[in-house]
Amino acid sequence: MNKKKKVKHELQQGLHSTQSFVRHFLNWRIKKSIWVAKNSSKMSCKRKTQTDRKVSKRLKTENNSTDLCFPQDTCGLNGSEDQTDLADFSSPGNENEDTDSHHFTSDQSKVQSDEVEGPLIGDHETQESEGGEADLHKYLVGCKKNPGHRQFIPVETFTKKHLPEGLQDNDLYKLIKLTADLTVRVDVTMSSPKTTQPYPFSNMSERRILRTGSGSVRNVNKFQDGVLQDLGNIYKNDDYTKCWCRECVGSNSPSNVWWEFKVNTAKHVVFDDIEANHTTLRLFYDRDDGSPVVSIDKVSIDKVSVEQDRCELKCVTCDETLGNKLMGMWKHFQKVWGEVCDKYRDSRSQHKLTFIVSHPHGCSKQVSVGQWKDRLELGELRSKFTYTTCTCPGSSGAQVLCLGYRYYTYSDLVHSGSFKSGLNYSGVGRVF
Repeated sequence: MNKKKKVKHELQQGLHSTQSFVRHFLNWRIKKSIWVAKNSSKMSCKRKTQTDRKVSKRLKTENNSTDLCFPQDTCGLNGSEDQTDLADFSSPGNENEDTDSHHFTSDQSKVQSDEVEGPLIGDHETQESEGGEADLHKYLVGCKKNPGHRQFIPVETFTKKHLPEGLQDNDLYKLIKLTADLTVRVDVTMSSPKTTQPYPFSNMSERRILRTGSGSVRNVNKFQDGVLQDLGNIYKNDDYTKCWCRECVGSNSPSNVWWEFKVNTAKHVVFDDIEANHTTLRLFYDRDDGSPVVSIDKVSIDKVSVEQDRCELKCVTCDETLGNKLMGMWKHFQKVWGEVCDKYRDSRSQHKLTFIVSHPHGCSKQVSVGQWKDRLELGELRSKFTYTTCTCPGSSGAQVLCLGYRYYTYSDLVHSGSFKSGLNYSGVGRVF
């Protein structure tokens, strides 16, 4: 009798378990049906939004996107008072996705291609010139994004008075001038034919036109016989024991002393080693008349990130005067940078000051000062910013400095592009 009761009890338990499973399964199916019904309209709306973006991009292409006219008040310190935290709009559960520049997810900062589904890396802030160097000034004069370039200050005439009240500080002024010293123009004459990634110039490999962007010099080191001088015998360059610049590679007596340095720019400015082999850097281009032509033409890719729209170039020179000058500037920059970051760390969310030194339209260096508007936090200290600080075609790849923030590698944030509203945005950088 006890055995029969035990079997009956086990059967009842099994039945209850089966009924429980069925209930959970049915509940899951019901919830799934509700979710599908609820989100089908969203998916339809999303497809329409993507189509609208493609149509918008096509219209921009037909009207030459680099010549779009944006409101002048989007630059400088008189931007919109609406300051939205981008992180609020990037969560997966957000049901009010907005394509306005103040309400975008991490993918919305990228341009949609007419021919390729998916995001493009980069935007239209490189300057294209079919006439080469000779036509760059023509693009400067004919610019419709920032007619007259009133919000750009030539680096040689920039003073503390160009900074907002309360921030006319000697250390900050010194940091901006040092940033300008290390800013370079990046010239590219080749579009890579081998890329599998869609980007603004992926369909231009057959055309040889000049593209210009901006970049910043970092990590200047001296080598002798392959040994890094600052560290003695601790580090030796096993790849080279002689200088590897173009002149030395073709020489019977290459120099045994040289300087290596990095230049940070945007991935869409220099996409890969094919483009790097056709890249030249122009240094100290501070004024249109009288600036010496100091060029580096031996460039290779060191690190790249498609997702962050960042490219780190490795460069070399055996010019002793140039090498020592860059090393001195870099060491001075590091010192002042640390002091300024510490000074403004606690007030960074109040003034939100952001400055950029770039080569708009491939012409001489200009300083622009504005404010960051939004910060999109992507985890692991990674962030991207939007800002009112003025940029033009030719500014892509320039360092974006948000006062009071420290960057993991000094130049983690580079200028990436501009929205239709005129608000500009950076690539992704490690910021804290």
